[in-house]
Amino acid sequence: MGRDALVNLHRIGQLKSEPRNVQEFDRLLKMASMRLLDAHLTNLSNEGRFNSAYSAAHAAALAALRWHGYRSENRFMVFQCLAHTLGWPPHQWRVLDAAHQKRNLAEYEGYWDVPESAIEEICNLLPDLIAAVEKLKTTP
Repeated sequence: MGRDALVNLHRIGQLKSEPRNVQEFDRLLKMASMRLLDAHLTNLSNEGRFNSAYSAAHAAALAALRWHGYRSENRFMVFQCLAHTLGWPPHQWRVLDAAHQKRNLAEYEGYWDVPESAIEEICNLLPDLIAAVEKLKTTP
């Protein structure tokens, strides 16, 4: 995968080096799975479902980054690093990056415009993301 890219991002200050913590990794994956379940609850508002889906994606992507021994202070970076931590192509991680932008508009500007299709798109991607991150445990 993109180990060299992660090293370069660390060198320029975009990532912080931090030893792998398997317990944290497991907690983040459990959180991702639980939040994905919440995102499927139809009795929640679309905002609540989107927040759950976004949180699930962030937890899983952060787990992948943490597996490789890094952490970021920028939430968007964990999604962009999926190209390096999991080898994900842009068409996959950009869905999550777009969700991050929608989340920021809602959180910081009070602008809520997330259609049901955006929630479904994230929810459809999440099982693959979680499975790919879980698979990291079988690699050194």
